[in-house]
Amino acid sequence: MAKKALINRENRRRNTVSKFASKRGELMAVLKSSSASAEEKAAAREKLQKMPRNASPVRLRNRCALTGRPRGVFKKFGLARNKLREIALRGEIPGLIKASW
Repeated sequence: MAKKALINRENRRRNTVSKFASKRGELMAVLKSSSASAEEKAAAREKLQKMPRNASPVRLRNRCALTGRPRGVFKKFGLARNKLREIALRGEIPGLIKASW
């Protein structure tokens, strides 16, 4: 199991990303628009750089919902490979069975 501090840090990052999502979207739209002037783009870039680093969605990390493990997480289930295998073997995930041939 991952340390609680790491899981809590990731949760804080997710909250920060959702908090600044609309503002970041507006600034990115200004930067990507071809009609914006160079001064407008520079001002938008400066505002974007003054935002908290954790407001960027690139800094998010997928973690297992049960254990907090950062690697080997299946996005579709939100579980790490170990826990996914355990739960699938018990038959608790509908439609998912262990392959045998």
